[in-house]
Amino acid sequence: MLHEKLKNHHLILASGSPRRQTFFKDLGLDFEVRLKPIKEEYPPRLRHFEICNYLAQLKALAFKKELNPKDILITSDTIVWHNNKALGKPLDENDAFLILKTLSNTTHEVISSVCFTTIDYEKTLHSITKVTFKSLSDEEINYYLKTFKPFDKAGAYGIQDWIGQIGVTKIEGSYFNVMGLPTHLVYKTLNSIAERP
Repeated sequence: MLHEKLKNHHLILASGSPRRQTFFKDLGLDFEVRLKPIKEEYPPRLRHFEICNYLAQLKALAFKKELNPKDILITSDTIVWHNNKALGKPLDENDAFLILKTLSNTTHEVISSVCFTTIDYEKTLHSITKVTFKSLSDEEINYYLKTFKPFDKAGAYGIQDWIGQIGVTKIEGSYFNVMGLPTHLVYKTLNSIAERP
């Protein structure tokens, strides 16, 4: 399978996200985690998937000069897009409350971009999933924030958490994309890179 195809490559996952690291383990891949601090800023003219494409590529740029011929670097970024605005990670508990209040009883989009970089190749893909929340009460939001502290997550929630179980009424697209990585795209793209001459 893919693990065998990639035996002559060295995978580098540039992400501190435990969820993304677990996805790579679950796909049966050997990989190294390599991190660099990146200021996640983007030009204000960018919209929608352009934002996470840009940020995934920006993260890759920091590693480009140190890649070896057999390395495949994987960087990614996830945003929540709602009311023509990108929602990133909340600044604090109050901000998280306001974000969830905004998402309550509406449909938003979760967009993840993944950038694959080698010495002579770069490809960026994105996946969009529509997520609909029921009307969330203040009590439910406060309970979730105090119990699960989702302050490291875009949109201030994790779909795999309690809030996803009680609040999400509809999802269109990849569930794993909402968790932070469109695993089907990662699998497909790594297969195609492994088959390149």
